[in-house]
Amino acid sequence: MCPRILSIAGSDSGGGAGIQADVKTITMLGGHAMTAITAITAQNTTGVQSVHQIPTKMILEQIESVVSDIGVDAVKIGMIGSAEAARAVADYLAPLSIAIVFDPVMIATSGSRLADTDTIAAFGELMNVASVVTPNLPELEALGGKDRILSHGCHLVVKGGHGDDSVVVDELYSPAGLIRRIEGKKIDTSDTHGTGCTFASALAFGLGVGLDSVTAFEQAISFTRIAILEAPGLGQGSGPLGHQFVTDFRDEKR
Repeated sequence: MCPRILSIAGSDSGGGAGIQADVKTITMLGGHAMTAITAITAQNTTGVQSVHQIPTKMILEQIESVVSDIGVDAVKIGMIGSAEAARAVADYLAPLSIAIVFDPVMIATSGSRLADTDTIAAFGELMNVASVVTPNLPELEALGGKDRILSHGCHLVVKGGHGDDSVVVDELYSPAGLIRRIEGKKIDTSDTHGTGCTFASALAFGLGVGLDSVTAFEQAISFTRIAILEAPGLGQGSGPLGHQFVTDFRDEKR
């Protein structure tokens, strides 16, 4: 059966991040992408110009609509929109026995803030139901560090792309400690808009098709790095990745 992956995230009108990046990633990997849109943004490569939050009731109705009919093998959660939505989504997902990847989106690549203080405080509810949480380094710090996140009983991916070194270090932790570390040369580009969304969706796909956490982690990194290398160079700011050009990610040299 075609793996059914649900993305619960915001819409990026520029097509680089959020729902759009998730759909492209899942599709290129061979899955069926379903969506529950949490917010609509007027957004391009230079920043976020406007955000319109979707009512919590409508977010839940989108989720229920696809889950009750099509079914779901894994969920990716990105921009959640509000504290109320975070708690409601966590409550809905709690009884489901599927992989859940939570990418705790707070700030867009352009620097625009996408989550207020109350919403970030409610992220704990989503971490309680998540299989894996995938913060970048600033998000990791804002959430209280590795031990704080792992105390929720989930796995953790620490993404090193925001570091200053020429080598990117990505780490996968289980509640018991580090289980996989991957080092790769930092790609010298500003076209990284949607990198976190792409990685989290690829990870959700891998877990949704039954891969173990280490293999899914490795596959998601490979896919994301090739998408960065294949970026088409669009826009005047942080450009989108080249999902459409990723045809064989397994041979990518990390």
